Amino acid sequence: MKNEALLRRLVRQARSQRDFPIEVRAKAATCLADFISCSLEAADLPWSRQALAIATDGGGACAVVGEPGRYSALDAAFANGVRGHGLVREDMHAGSISHMGVVVWPVVLALAADNPELAADPLEAAIAGYEIGGRIGRVLITPDMARKFRPTGLIGPLCGALAGARLLGLDEEKTVNALALAANAFGGINEWPHSGADDMYFHPGFAARSAVTAVKLAAQGAHGSESALDGVAGLFSAFGLALPPDGISLYPGGDFEIMAVFNKEVPACNFAQSPCQVALAAVRRVAEGDAVEKAHLSTYHAALNYPGCNYRGPFETPLQAKMSIFFGMAATIARGEIAESNYALLKDEKIADLIARTTITVSDTLDGAFPAKQGAELTIETKRGEVIVERLDDVRSASPELVRQRLADAASDRLGEAQATQIGVAIENLRAGGTQTGLIATLEKLCRKGGEGRAV
Repeated sequence: MKNEALLRRLVRQARSQRDFPIEVRAKAATCLADFISCSLEAADLPWSRQALAIATDGGGACAVVGEPGRYSALDAAFANGVRGHGLVREDMHAGSISHMGVVVWPVVLALAADNPELAADPLEAAIAGYEIGGRIGRVLITPDMARKFRPTGLIGPLCGALAGARLLGLDEEKTVNALALAANAFGGINEWPHSGADDMYFHPGFAARSAVTAVKLAAQGAHGSESALDGVAGLFSAFGLALPPDGISLYPGGDFEIMAVFNKEVPACNFAQSPCQVALAAVRRVAEGDAVEKAHLSTYHAALNYPGCNYRGPFETPLQAKMSIFFGMAATIARGEIAESNYALLKDEKIADLIARTTITVSDTLDGAFPAKQGAELTIETKRGEVIVERLDDVRSASPELVRQRLADAASDRLGEAQATQIGVAIENLRAGGTQTGLIATLEKLCRKGGEGRAV
């Protein structure tokens, strides 16, 4: 008898999982709040406006977060994927080096708006999307792969397709087809850190739009290759990778990949997070009247090897600065804070001088702890001869309280206080709730400038 395809096994596991602990639901709700917050704050950035400009207003029932129009599911998924990624502050899964939320949530919101009477649990759908992306990504995204291909572009279509299929209640066969078709949409190359171009911002949009397309095609009866993952020309074979001897499983031992996701404190690359955090702690210990003479960071191989992270300049775009560990630390030390405004100071002489006096090496201890932990250790020597050491064993995630506050502030600024309050209530109801007909569609409408509906 022919062996069952990996894709079908994963779909069966995804469909059979029905018991989602409250802490897992709470994490999903935090990730949703984080996505909406990032999307609202990035709404007027160039790439957000460009993605919106190619969408057709009046072409459907879906919202682009923070905008007044009505768009098709494909256009909204693309624009929201770009918008959610615009600050480089979206949620992060270190094991796959991927940003799954900026694909999963645009798909869920778009398909909910397209199906307003849908009786489904959107958080369960999203959790499934994070799960398959995390499990496959841990195997697929090797250090060499991450240097050349964008991890989010590789696993994003699968994440979004499973979330969308589960949200719509597609049966096993159609879910397999949706994921198989999504596997054909893997893409995204990592040339942008070298060129300073904007490609990166659009990768989640491509992935989200492809995921919606795959789900819609499967719902219409389109067939994809069931062996798209483990076939002779399947995904792993195409990249020259072998599947692990014990295979890939979803929710092994009751573990959930979404719990390994962290929400960023710093609006910059994942690998610059803990370096900026130790830099802020260290500079706060420098005595008044003293100054930093030199700095040395200990980190792990993945951080230094990811494109753009080991770049010292010159910096032509904010994205180059956000990717650079050197820039992030130097700007934090120079300004005494971690802020979005740091990344506009591309020609700042003090930052450039600090970069010139900063070194980075790999610590065997920190390297061995990755990806379970993303630590950093910074040693600063001051002009007066003081030595300051700050260490984090792991990156510090933005707390749920901080995420909710950022959402409340961003939504109030762009949508008004009443609508911001309704968005908060809707997300809390989703966290608390199970299957609620129309609730996710109501939330989607509340994200539209001008709003519609009331939180329930």
